[in-house]
Amino acid sequence: MASIVLDSGITICDYKEPYVIAEVNSSHGGDLKEAREMIRVAKEVGADCVKFQSFSVESLYSTSYYDKNKIQKRIVEKFALSSESLLEMAHYAKEIGIDFSSTPYANSEVDALCAMQVPFIKIASMEINNTPFLQYIANKQKPMILSTGMAELSEIQSAVCAIESVGNNKIIILHCNSTYPTKIENINLNNILMLREAFSKYPIGFSDHTLDESAAVVATALGAAVIEKHFTLDKSKMGMDNNMAMQPLEFENMVKKCKDAHKALGLKERILSNEELAQRIKMRRSVIARRDLKQGEILCLDMLDAKRPGDGIPPCDMQSLVGKVLKVDKGKDCVIMPDDIGDL
Repeated sequence: MASIVLDSGITICDYKEPYVIAEVNSSHGGDLKEAREMIRVAKEVGADCVKFQSFSVESLYSTSYYDKNKIQKRIVEKFALSSESLLEMAHYAKEIGIDFSSTPYANSEVDALCAMQVPFIKIASMEINNTPFLQYIANKQKPMILSTGMAELSEIQSAVCAIESVGNNKIIILHCNSTYPTKIENINLNNILMLREAFSKYPIGFSDHTLDESAAVVATALGAAVIEKHFTLDKSKMGMDNNMAMQPLEFENMVKKCKDAHKALGLKERILSNEELAQRIKMRRSVIARRDLKQGEILCLDMLDAKRPGDGIPPCDMQSLVGKVLKVDKGKDCVIMPDDIGDL
């Protein structure tokens, strides 16, 4: 089974309990106090990692775009965190025991994240065809989590080949639909199985942009190695993708249900629990006397029946009793025990 070890030492593997990433994005609103609180609460509600975004005015859009969309520039300026601020958040995350990473959009942002010693670099879906950028990141030889929203299978294959071409084989691929929010009928979770077949060397996860936990739970049942979900403290606040993010109690509920789904998967081997074995005595049937029987009678099938409990001779052995002698009197409807039977 494909597995990748993050630089934090955590193993990411299909069908293992999923590694849950709380996608903070810009839901902190550019407020470091809010960002710090989000990290604390994400840890509290069961996330394994908090992931930020390392964008800036310079790295996200072109000047010509801003010339036509001046409001967008102000929004980016408001929500962007500097490398120094992200480093402060990374230190806090390490202090409280939760992984920290971010999604870069420029080479300098990649360099800053590597200097922070993040456990992996997250690649946004928009970069799937940005081969030079993918190779720049891959050359850092860190684990890479690759989102695949908007991408044809051939584009995903090209991206993986680009990463592999510089000797990086530490890739985790996330099925993703880049609509915000994603309609449940458009999520196509069977793509997880398709990607696992197409990229058998790498763990497959799920970046979830739906509004509730159901898709994440089903993805876990399909063996998703990673679950990524947008996280916020208050979805009523203005922010990029903030209104479709999960608040703490919702996120905690999702984590619990994903863990329950993983536990419910269990093993392929047919192994009965001690509790279920104990149920055999209560719920299965034993051979009984169909009528009053006397000591010394030779048993035949029309003398026998089967009723609960299952603490006597199982009905599958009823035929083997034919021709045996009854050693004791046995009343109607009473269980016949092995010691009650003798040979002629």
